[in-house]
Amino acid sequence: MDLNSKIDTKNLPEHIAIIMDGNGRWAKQKGKLRIFGHENGAKAVKKVVEAYAEIGVKNLTLYAFSTENWNRPKLEVQTLMKLLILSLKKEIKTLHDNDIKLNAIGNLKALPTMVYRELMDVIEITKNNGNRTLTLALSYGSREELINAVKQISIKVKNNIISPEKIDESVINEHLYTRNLPEVDLLIRTGGEKRISNFLLWQIAYTELYFTNVFWPDFTKQHLQEAIVDYQKRERRFGKTSEQLS
Repeated sequence: MDLNSKIDTKNLPEHIAIIMDGNGRWAKQKGKLRIFGHENGAKAVKKVVEAYAEIGVKNLTLYAFSTENWNRPKLEVQTLMKLLILSLKKEIKTLHDNDIKLNAIGNLKALPTMVYRELMDVIEITKNNGNRTLTLALSYGSREELINAVKQISIKVKNNIISPEKIDESVINEHLYTRNLPEVDLLIRTGGEKRISNFLLWQIAYTELYFTNVFWPDFTKQHLQEAIVDYQKRERRFGKTSEQLS
C-alpha cells in the first residue's frame, strides 16, 4: 500500500535519522546466523534510501555502526566491515540516480583502512550530487562526539580564539560531526526497543521520536511513509503553547 497521497509534501521532515535495529533477532527468528540478518539489513537500506528520495526528504542519517559495536565478536565485526565495503561499491548508481551525496560522521579513522578508503572514494564520487544527503554514522558515539567538541573548544579558549562568554549553541554545533547538517526532525528506531543508544544526543533535543516493532530487514517504504504520516500529525511547539503557534 502506497501512502504517498497521505503525505503532506509541504510539511516533510527536512532530516530523518534512523536507528536500524533488529538484524540479529530477525535472523535468529528464522534459525539463521546474525550475518544473514545484516545481509538483509543492507537490502533494506537500499529500499529506504530510494524511498526517502522519492518522497522528497532532503537528509537521511543512518546509525550503521556505533563505537560500542566494536565490542561485538571479532568475526561479526569483520563481516560487517566487508559487507559495508560491498554495499558502498554496489550503491554508487543508486546514489547517482537519486542525486544523493554520501556523507559520514563518527571516528572514521578507527575504521579498517580498506573501509575508510572505500568510504572516502564514494564520498568523493558523489560530492557533486547536490539535492540530497545520505549520512552514515560509522564508529559513531554521541558522548565521544561531545567530549571531542569540548576538547576543541577548550583549546580555542586557552589560545584566546574563543572567549568563554561567546560559547553558545552555535559554537557547540560548529564543533560536532553534524556541523553541516540541519537538526533532526524525526528519529525512527526499528526493532521494538525504546532507547536512543548514544545516538545524536545533542542533535535530537526537539526531535519527534517514532518507535516501531518492525525489525530492520523488514522495514519498507510503507513503514517509512507511516512514520512520516505520524510525524505530520504532531504539533511541534518547541516550548511554546498551542495558542502561540496558531
